[in-house]
Amino acid sequence: MLAARSTDALGHIVTGIRVAGGTADAVTVDLADGNSIHAALDHLQERHGRLDGAFNNGAAIQRQPGPIDTTSDEDIDEQFAVNFRAHWTAMTAEAELMRANGGGAIVNTSSIGSRRANPGLPAYGAMKRALNSLTETAAVTWAPEGIRVNGITPGGTATEMILAWDKASPGIIEANNAATPMGRMAEPREVAEAAAWLLSERASMVTGAMVPVDGGAGA
Repeated sequence: MLAARSTDALGHIVTGIRVAGGTADAVTVDLADGNSIHAALDHLQERHGRLDGAFNNGAAIQRQPGPIDTTSDEDIDEQFAVNFRAHWTAMTAEAELMRANGGGAIVNTSSIGSRRANPGLPAYGAMKRALNSLTETAAVTWAPEGIRVNGITPGGTATEMILAWDKASPGIIEANNAATPMGRMAEPREVAEAAAWLLSERASMVTGAMVPVDGGAGA
């Protein structure tokens, strides 16, 4: 089951999965609304009856990048709602479904910005760092129940979000590439592959890990 703010963006992915012989559908989710998250998981339970793996890939960038003393309360509130509280809500609901079938795996998307000072995106970095702590705590708490919880910390990734940030602050992509030993941004598929591994049985002894997918930028 795929979830996003708009199912329009997911239509071609759902179609591709079905054409390949898989089963897929899409639901609309507003990460800032806990009721919306619960409704999506209720839909999943009704349709499939179980949950084995969950990739919590939501993220909101600060609307006004800049230093701490220019960061608005609105930005702080949005970062808290989407980049921290939404994950808390989703993870606890996901874990409840997983317990019924003996366990599962959860992967959260954090950021390289959570691992070091982030002067340009202080609210974003702070909430992503809080998410790292939540991920590690959930891993230790739920391990006895067979639920693994890990996170990934991508660096610059070629998504609409970073393109919009570069438009608002020209030079962001160039600076990212210069600071990345591999000299480029990640493609979304490269980040997804790391998440897929953590969700799979190939990572059966991995929990509580924050896996960098940043081309060496955080090394």
